[in-house]
Amino acid sequence: SHIQKKLLLKNLDASSPSLGKDKADTVIIGGGCVGVSLAYHLAKAGLKDVVLLEKSELTAGSTWHAAGLTTYFHPGINLKKIHAYSIKLYEKLEEETGQSVGFHQPGSIRIASTPTRVDEFKYQMTRAGWHPTEQYLITPEKVQELFPLLNMDKVLAGLYNPGDGHIDPYSLTMALAAGARKYGAQLNYPVQVTNLNPRSDGTWEVETPLGIIQAKRIVNTAGFWARDIGKMIGLQHPLIPVHHQYVVTSTVPEVKALKTELPVIRDLEGSYYLRQERDGLLFGPYESEEKMKLQESWVTNGVPPGFGKELFESDLDRIMEHIEAAMEMVPVLRKADIVNTISGPITYSPDILPMVGPHQGVRNYWVAIGFGYGIIHAGGMGKYLSDWILEGEPPFDLIEVDPNRYGKWTTTQYTAAKARESYGFNNIVGYPKEERFAGRPTERTSGLYDLLKSRCSMGFHAGWEQPHWFYKPGDETGYKPSFRRTNWFEPVGREYKQVMEKVGVIDLSPFGKFKVKGTDSVKLLDHLFANVVPKVGSTNISHMLTPRGKVYAELTVSQLYPGEFMLVTGSGSELHDLRWIEEQITRGGYKVEIENMTDEMGVLSVAGPYARQVLQKLTNEDLSDASFKFLQCKNLKLSNIPVTAIRISYTGELGWELYHRKQDSVPLYNAIMEAGQKEGIDDFGTYALNTLRLEKGFRAWGAEMNCDTNPLEAGLEYFVKLNKAADFTGKQALKQIKEKGLQRRLVYLTLDTDNVDPEGNESVWHNGKVIGNTTSGCFSYGAQQSLAFAYVPMELSKVGQKLEVELLGKNYPATIIQEPLVLTEPTRMRLQRKGESPKM
Repeated sequence: SHIQKKLLLKNLDASSPSLGKDKADTVIIGGGCVGVSLAYHLAKAGLKDVVLLEKSELTAGSTWHAAGLTTYFHPGINLKKIHAYSIKLYEKLEEETGQSVGFHQPGSIRIASTPTRVDEFKYQMTRAGWHPTEQYLITPEKVQELFPLLNMDKVLAGLYNPGDGHIDPYSLTMALAAGARKYGAQLNYPVQVTNLNPRSDGTWEVETPLGIIQAKRIVNTAGFWARDIGKMIGLQHPLIPVHHQYVVTSTVPEVKALKTELPVIRDLEGSYYLRQERDGLLFGPYESEEKMKLQESWVTNGVPPGFGKELFESDLDRIMEHIEAAMEMVPVLRKADIVNTISGPITYSPDILPMVGPHQGVRNYWVAIGFGYGIIHAGGMGKYLSDWILEGEPPFDLIEVDPNRYGKWTTTQYTAAKARESYGFNNIVGYPKEERFAGRPTERTSGLYDLLKSRCSMGFHAGWEQPHWFYKPGDETGYKPSFRRTNWFEPVGREYKQVMEKVGVIDLSPFGKFKVKGTDSVKLLDHLFANVVPKVGSTNISHMLTPRGKVYAELTVSQLYPGEFMLVTGSGSELHDLRWIEEQITRGGYKVEIENMTDEMGVLSVAGPYARQVLQKLTNEDLSDASFKFLQCKNLKLSNIPVTAIRISYTGELGWELYHRKQDSVPLYNAIMEAGQKEGIDDFGTYALNTLRLEKGFRAWGAEMNCDTNPLEAGLEYFVKLNKAADFTGKQALKQIKEKGLQRRLVYLTLDTDNVDPEGNESVWHNGKVIGNTTSGCFSYGAQQSLAFAYVPMELSKVGQKLEVELLGKNYPATIIQEPLVLTEPTRMRLQRKGESPKM
């Protein structure tokens, strides 16, 4: 068996250590399946001088002992593409490299044994429908036909992916290595990297016992040594090794008697996977947060030198309840003998997703680390990263694996708490709007956190806690996730009404906030953004595009003083955007300083018809429409507290965003609440904000636009000035896109639903076929029906077009309407001045 084989494979792959060269384009540090895949893809794409350094031998670490599962399934959207690419690559690898990879593709089935799981499968089906991957919701009869050894008592449904299976990780890595060498990459081992020195021109000196290599860029693919490599350059990568065990049985007569290999099953309530291994079975559980084991000493003291193809002591007691669950689900297991228990380290990031891409704050340092599922991700991530390195932008949007989603707030303590939770939650139900509570709050809280925490349901955003919705007497409080409308549905309607009819206050402190100043600041922003640079005292919405014309980011840009700007972005994009801007500054040699103000600045937004009336009580500055216009920004004092006030609101109602020192958040909030007593002022949260922005037809970065979309199809023409003088990044690509004409565009839909609302990423149907996907959605409390944005082909994008949106296994009728549903306050005022009656 390949497990036995692995245990014998200690020194078959001997190679004599040498550096071969003292200069390289790219040095990859670590020879597991991810690093070797990257070497293979870079070399295959024609990059010369790719050098991989491995300190002991290829596959040492987590690769060699992996169970090798491969699946098309992923709840994420673009991560499905990574899985699909890996499987397609592994199917062809043997033919291409002459190396057998031991790839089995009997398919796999996820088992639903509760009604909530069946809902989850339906929820996943509408997310898979607009992807090419095959995925089916199957009946218990079909499950039994595919896996005849199952106890069917609890099986309600299956989620079936044909083409899934497992591969031998050692053979896979060796095949990729053979390919990498064939295309000219050098794989050198055993060669340990002992130090990394950044040079002033952005290149690196990679020190080894055999000498120094000069590299244009370095990529950390060092698995559970990735932290040690990061420390060499002062980075604390939030990674921690977990103990994962799987068990292999001797021959089981009933398995041996089968004509075809059994599909892999994942018993989600039992929290384990199980597959055929030769004539026996192999299964691996994910035990609970309380029972699972972390290797914390490696985080504090580093990985023991020489740990390579070693394993941990196995501990069957720890996984006993899962063994019992498996015996109940697959009764032949009861008679089987356990011949092997493999307990080895797998590296976890706090949220189980890997960290892949360039790292903010260091030039030409890339990572592909933190892989909890390294085998299925290796192929696709190798290709993804190779494309990004060679083309200067990611091939598609994968912000969920951006290494810069973590920051200084991601402490070792947080990482350990989250890794425990993530491991234990491996097979938990994936609800919409999911919140996970381990490790919270982090040290990164807004000034208002202590004041508000008991009054609302908080959501986690890039380390911050932000109110989702507020409690009132009689509400069912707390986090009650559901696939249907749940306890926040009525309260959010109440907050919506509050902002539409009176005035509301929301904490927007999690925004990413940067100050840009210097002699070249205007020139830099003109090059970075597709919109014009706002005048002094003004604000606009601007987009950074990639060279291919995709939307890399959306920011609010304000010129506060001549040549001094404030840039504001969403909480999840803070370091993602900062890294991009810093790279452009370095490349273009711009004389500017950029300062990240995110943690020291608080933001309060006041919005609604009485917003002006309330704020005017606190300042001598004239807030009338004539002297403080929409999209103007001013420094002023409110109740003697200095603020930068911008007349802008994501609610689309009359409102201001108030930027202030974090230590002033509480006094400022209290002053505003005090001043608004007569107007009936109250709090609102991000759920109501989302409904308000959708009714106004406002797009959101990460939903309606991202690195998969261009601004024209997203309906952002108004913010894109193709005729401005500056040759902004993406301008040429955009001109070509415009000339060719669009294939699809964003439309605005109303839906007739019952107890369920769209939220984005659902399949859109027409004439029995999936033709597009929603990007976001909600219940509109104004129109009293559901509302969604969706991408559809041009020929189906006219107002009045009838479509269907799939929600929880049912197609609901939808109609494209003229956007927006509700006009923004500035537009209503303009029409009123002209004597027209605006639609509310």
